[in-house]
Amino acid sequence: AAFRKAAKSRQREHRERSQPGFRKHLGLLEKKKDYKLRANDYRRKQEYLRALRKKALEKNPDEFYYKMTRVKLQDGVHVIKETKEEVTPEQLKLMRTQDVKYIEMKRVAEAKKIERLKSELHLLDFQGKQRNKHVFFFDTKKEVEQFDIATHLRTAPELVDRVFNRPTIETLQKEKVKGVTHQTRLKRIAKEREKQYDCLTQRIGREKKLFVIAQKMQTRKDLLDKTQRVKVKKETVNSPAIYKFQSRRKR
Repeated sequence: AAFRKAAKSRQREHRERSQPGFRKHLGLLEKKKDYKLRANDYRRKQEYLRALRKKALEKNPDEFYYKMTRVKLQDGVHVIKETKEEVTPEQLKLMRTQDVKYIEMKRVAEAKKIERLKSELHLLDFQGKQRNKHVFFFDTKKEVEQFDIATHLRTAPELVDRVFNRPTIETLQKEKVKGVTHQTRLKRIAKEREKQYDCLTQRIGREKKLFVIAQKMQTRKDLLDKTQRVKVKKETVNSPAIYKFQSRRKR
């Protein structure tokens, strides 16, 4: 072994032929390993094209795949149709990280806060509520043209917009008006009330979202049962999927 190593050290060094000087503008000279890579890549692509031609010739015009229901041809390219969103990222995050009991506990807490806010606020003039209509009937057009709502209701023009606690002029003349009448104070009270209504709206929306998440989590838990079922309604962002389970006789 030592003799062979010594002989190799004295033997001629074999170098690969380089690109001739007049062909250096073409780059490095291609070696055998480079040719093999290029040839294998060419053969692989030719085999792929041959398989595609064969598949096109043997295609059955009546064949059907379920993916065809979700794909449409657009400018000669197959494009997958956009499906409706069933679960929002926020719902998915809560369902993966939290428990059904925790979600239900948070929903009940929100419902209690909503009830407390509703009891504190007067919902008669809530902006989200549809305004009531008061229809007046007249016999002639002249009465319609001369109609004045404040005179007709026998109240002050400033109190016409009120839907409750609208005193008449006689009441205002006889009794002393109680409560704050300063304009700045009234504006501040109205602003605080509007803020409370915004808070109430947000809490109602949050309670609905938690209810939907709890229902979806419960549905997924029920699906772990091996009972045979039929899907009645698909899952959406605002509602869980509905299944009809096979009825079992209880012992």
